[in-house]
Amino acid sequence: MVRRPRRRAPRTMVLDIGGSHVKVAFSDAPHEVKIPSGVALTPAKMLRKLDRILRRERFDRVAIGYPGVIVRNRIVKDPPNLGTGWVGFDFERALGRPVRIVNDAAMQALGSYHGGRMLFLGLGTGLGTAMVLDGTLAPMELAHLPFKKGRTYEAFVGEAALVRLGRKKWEREVLTVAKLLSDALEPEYIVLGGGNVRRLRAFPPNAVRGNNQNAVTGGLRLWEPSTPTVPAPVPAPPPSRGRGATRRKLRRRRAI
Repeated sequence: MVRRPRRRAPRTMVLDIGGSHVKVAFSDAPHEVKIPSGVALTPAKMLRKLDRILRRERFDRVAIGYPGVIVRNRIVKDPPNLGTGWVGFDFERALGRPVRIVNDAAMQALGSYHGGRMLFLGLGTGLGTAMVLDGTLAPMELAHLPFKKGRTYEAFVGEAALVRLGRKKWEREVLTVAKLLSDALEPEYIVLGGGNVRRLRAFPPNAVRGNNQNAVTGGLRLWEPSTPTVPAPVPAPPPSRGRGATRRKLRRRRAI
């Protein structure tokens, strides 16, 4: 009997692009590598910075979290916190591998998901928002909606607001925004993630602290045929009365 060689599992590279750093991870490696980003970062510059990693590492497919609007796996708008040239950039051609790309908050949301209706709020350079609804990922762009004083939600909970307001006032704004969005969208729970979540000392009652490592998990889940999740709680069925009770109930119905 000839044994067939075992097929090697595809190796996924995950790129989590943020306003301060680009994080690189692989499906079989526990650690991340960071490179600086910033307002001058273009996709071509990013790939040049990653050149040593790309030449050294073997990978079969790519998952990208991008800080902007994605429609059908394509970037449709340059991000406010990075450089230009992102719209229409062909990552599959540049990397020579199949690529799946979603909003960065959506990728972290997918990695944070544990079933039911979840709202994700990413507190980083800006405000990232996404929901996962019974296993279906729903990217959102709530950060730039008007909030108060002619400013947006992001203007009160992003990193610039943390510097402008100080930690305590910024935290109050975060709690206010979380409650408003929770009341409107009715999630079962909220995950507060992003680099600045560590600044929070108080959390809304239905919120949990996220982990930036969840972005890598979300990138890997983008390539899974089905994402295993813990199902949302369902009401328990009424206790069974046994076969005898059921038969007596049927006899009473027939008698009527």
